[in-house]
Amino acid sequence: MNPATALAQVLVDELVRCGLTEVVLAPGSRSAPLALAAHAESRLRLHVRIDERSAAFLALGLAKRAEKPVALICTSGTAAVNFHPAVVEASESGVPLLLLTADRPPELRGTGANQTIDQVKLYGSAVRWFAEVGVPEDRPGQVAYWRSLACRAYQRSAGPMDPGPVHLNLAFREPLIPDGDATWCESLDGDVTGPWIRARVAPPSSALHIPPTRRGVLVVGDGAVNVRRYVAAAGMAGWPVLSEPSGNGRYGDHAIAAYHHLLGDPGFAEAHRPDVVVTLGRPGLSRPLLSWLRRAPEHIVVAQDLTRWPDPTRSATQVAQAVEITGTAGDDEWLSSWRHADHLAQGAIDRVLDDAALSEGLSEPRLARDLAAALPNGAQLFCGSSLPIRDLDQAMRARRGLRLLACRGASGIDGTVSAAIGAALAHNGPSYALLGDLTFLHDQNGLIMGPREPRPDLCLVVVNNDGGGIFSMLPQASLGVPFERIFGTPHGVDLGYLAAATGTPYTLVGEADELARAIKGDGLRLVEVRTDRAASVRVRVAMREAVREALGY
Repeated sequence: MNPATALAQVLVDELVRCGLTEVVLAPGSRSAPLALAAHAESRLRLHVRIDERSAAFLALGLAKRAEKPVALICTSGTAAVNFHPAVVEASESGVPLLLLTADRPPELRGTGANQTIDQVKLYGSAVRWFAEVGVPEDRPGQVAYWRSLACRAYQRSAGPMDPGPVHLNLAFREPLIPDGDATWCESLDGDVTGPWIRARVAPPSSALHIPPTRRGVLVVGDGAVNVRRYVAAAGMAGWPVLSEPSGNGRYGDHAIAAYHHLLGDPGFAEAHRPDVVVTLGRPGLSRPLLSWLRRAPEHIVVAQDLTRWPDPTRSATQVAQAVEITGTAGDDEWLSSWRHADHLAQGAIDRVLDDAALSEGLSEPRLARDLAAALPNGAQLFCGSSLPIRDLDQAMRARRGLRLLACRGASGIDGTVSAAIGAALAHNGPSYALLGDLTFLHDQNGLIMGPREPRPDLCLVVVNNDGGGIFSMLPQASLGVPFERIFGTPHGVDLGYLAAATGTPYTLVGEADELARAIKGDGLRLVEVRTDRAASVRVRVAMREAVREALGY
């Protein structure tokens, strides 16, 4: 057996023994040994994409939803560079990826050889661990090295402390395909009982105890873990729960869905300063929330890895791997005040959103509210990281039975179609995505799939306001003449033609009462909702003003 084939087969086998079930491949020549090994492995589900960036975000979506490592394979050169945006997102959001980049052997590097660049530590500090595997050789000791390396890579990527991307750079000499000879100098077999190395995770340290008498608030941001446990504890303690959509804590009687608008009212924010705030995940959507956090006398951040914890406001007073929120209801007046204000705010928001004259059609905040409410229990909703996730945050009511995901680590718009497809493929149930038009266009290649590829049950709902709507909410909107060209960036693309080019079923929604019917169906499909940027800005301003008037501070 040639060394390239032996390394690839052993590496893939050991990763499967560790728990790998999904592999995403972007085709190429130098990666042929890995591609053939993955294709031949019946215990794996293989996904092939022609665009490396789309492939990388597909793997990210799969890993984000499955919460376990997904392997990503490409050939040498700029193919590996195209993985970088997804690697950065995976690093920032703690998503486990195994990057298997094929490379040219050392004697070809730095010579001008075709498709050869410096791939050593290509992704810099964005990976949790890097290894230059070395050119495989037919000599004793290689199998133990390869298998132990695979175990180390899988476990470092999976965590549980600080999961994220791991990069193995694999240099292959020709021949790159099997030569018909099965002999090797030692057994290529793995351990008959499982992985070559079994990692044992020590139990977490003792939880930080919070006295039950204190008036507290639980804040749930993107990427939070153990959410149900903490939401239940907050309920027992009489704490309100302020959860971003992708924090998946916006359910139950203690969920304060309108927290963004409440904390945007200076009178309410001052009157509701807590004794303690416990934060899960990475909050970052709401500026009023972040400003309010800065004034908290005690802010406890829960983080699995005590060397990397989210604290964008620099207001954390303690960081702990676990927190114990105990006791029965603490201050009934405290919780009742939050809930009463939330009720008033929700009523004011609904009146604005239901005012067709104000929105001049189906506004973006109303679309977010109605879509989140219309999805069936057990559904998954993948949110674009620009305006869609913010509209959900500001308009979505509390509800159970819906899982929300977003690429909020680096909060870019790249690769979102592919990430949503990956998450849908890993989800056991119907999936949906709410994306802006620029986000969709940025990854339209994600719709390109070969006839033999696994197909997702995913409805892509695209808000088309012909440009970058979020800039209309920022100071740039006041710049006049240059705004539309360099910030608004209208594109004039007919999304129906893009859908037709890839054979994707397409529906155009013009009125609010058409949405529920349009999103029904199965398989991959596209629903376009055309909106007006200026009208949606007016709706968002009216929401804020209506809440302040209803609160009366």
